[in-house]
Amino acid sequence: MGNAGLEERIAANVAEIMASIAEVCWRSGRDTGSVRLVAVSKTVGLPEIDAAIAAGLSDFGENRSQDFVSRQAAFKAVNWHFIGRIQTNKVRDFVQASTEVTEATATATAGLTESTALAVAPIAALVHSVASERALLAIDRRATSLAIRQPLLIEVNTSGESTKDGVTLAGLPKLLETASNLASVSIEGLMTMAPIADTDTVRQCFSALREARDAMQASFAGSENLRLNELSMGMSDDFIPAIEEGATILRIGRGIWR
Repeated sequence: MGNAGLEERIAANVAEIMASIAEVCWRSGRDTGSVRLVAVSKTVGLPEIDAAIAAGLSDFGENRSQDFVSRQAAFKAVNWHFIGRIQTNKVRDFVQASTEVTEATATATAGLTESTALAVAPIAALVHSVASERALLAIDRRATSLAIRQPLLIEVNTSGESTKDGVTLAGLPKLLETASNLASVSIEGLMTMAPIADTDTVRQCFSALREARDAMQASFAGSENLRLNELSMGMSDDFIPAIEEGATILRIGRGIWR
C-alpha cells in the first residue's frame, strides 16, 4: 500500500486538522487530549486508511456494517466506531468485536460462532448512533449473548430536521431510562449532527446536546451504566464550534481525504 504522494497528502491534512484542534482547545481552555479525532473512512479505500494510520490516526468510523467488519479485519490495531444508521437485523455484524490490544480496539470475529466469540473474550467497539428503543434492545440482546457490555452513544436530533435520525430532546430521558435498566449496554454519551446552516444555528445544535448531556448526567447520577461523558459532534465543516461547545469526539472525513 505504499503510495508516497497519497501518504504525504493525507499526512499534511491530518497535521493541519490536528493543529486546528490544538489551537481551538487552547483558546477554549481545554486539554487537547480531551478531543478524539475519528477518521470517517466510508468514502475511501484501504490505501487511504493505511496512510492515515501512518499519519498517526488511531480511530476510524464506518457507517455500513459489512465494511465495518471487513475493515476491522484488515486493520486490527486501531479503534473502530460504527457511525451509521442501525438496522436491527445487522446488529450482530458490529456487536461481535474482540481485541487483544485495548478495550477500545475492535478486531472482527466475523465467521465465528457465538460460543467461539465468547472464548476470545470479546470487547465491543463504540457504536455512535442508537436512536430508538428498538435498536437499543436489539443491541442489548446481542451483547448479552456474547457476555459483553456494549458501549453506545445515543443519537439526538438537536436540529429538529425530519431528514435526520435521532431521538428528540424531549424523548431522550425515556430512552435513557430504558437503557439504565439494561445489563449489557453502557451509554458513554450523546451524538448529534448539525444542519448545513449558519454558524449560530450550528452552535445552538451543539450547545443543546451539551446541555442535554449535563442535565441527564445529573438525572441519572446513580446509574451504573449511564456514564454520559462523551459528546460526538463536529465534522469537517463545523468541528471548530463543536470543540468550543464541548465535543470530545470529532467525526471527520473529507477534511482528511481531500
